[in-house]
Amino acid sequence: MKKKFIIIPIVVIVVVILLFGITIIPTGYTGVLSTFGQISSKSLSNGINYKFPFVQNIELVNNKQQDIVFDDEIWSETRERTAIYYTDVTVTYQINPEKSAWIFANVANYEKSLVTQSLVSSGIKTASKVLSDTDATNRSIIEPEAMAQVQKLLDEKYGPEVVIINKVVIGNAQFDESYNDAIAAKQRATLEAQQQAIENQRAIDKAEADATVVKTQAQAKADAMRIEAEAEAEANRLLEESLTDNVLKYQYLEKWDGKLPTYVGGDSGSVLIGIDGSVIGSAE
Repeated sequence: MKKKFIIIPIVVIVVVILLFGITIIPTGYTGVLSTFGQISSKSLSNGINYKFPFVQNIELVNNKQQDIVFDDEIWSETRERTAIYYTDVTVTYQINPEKSAWIFANVANYEKSLVTQSLVSSGIKTASKVLSDTDATNRSIIEPEAMAQVQKLLDEKYGPEVVIINKVVIGNAQFDESYNDAIAAKQRATLEAQQQAIENQRAIDKAEADATVVKTQAQAKADAMRIEAEAEAEANRLLEESLTDNVLKYQYLEKWDGKLPTYVGGDSGSVLIGIDGSVIGSAE
């Protein structure tokens, strides 16, 4: 009987330990073990874990990827100091399983305050200020830069590799309305300037074409005058070469009226000239 009274309590204690001391940690979670409120520095891995009932407690920490969405506008500015705001920002983060116990012990209400909107806003503002107006609205550029800045702030706050940022998605990026008006005005001015440049070029092309025509006409006239002068000179040369002594005599005889010249001379005397142009004699 005495042995029964001893065995029964032992069995009850074992059953209680087995029933209330077994904790199953699911996949994607780690456990944080506390003994009389004292948190262990080592995180428990997923699977079957044991604790002493009423003495120890195991809390689960989610180590899966988690999304936190910020609907409010996050105002910032670009490198050119252009006002811009971002909305529908989603941050995907993950708690390092090895740091679960540290976070549970040091971050109050960590499930809601681990990644805050103020921290994300600061990271996005820092990212946009180093980008141009064009890049600040390009999701393929602003999102990786924002992710890097948010990760840097988290590392500074909690230490490296405690909270890991997997992705930052920015649903919408808009400039201030005044900037949009300025861009529209600039586009109109650019189009007007381009149109004016086209008209100016047309005027220049026409002037150059007219000048070419005038130059061509002048050149043609000069060429014609040169050709005419060359032809006239060639005719004179040929005429001069053709005027031999016999030709001159022939022309003289053709034009002779049949009368012989008597003399040619002055007061001192006279000279007789033959038909052939030779001097016949002189008379005094």
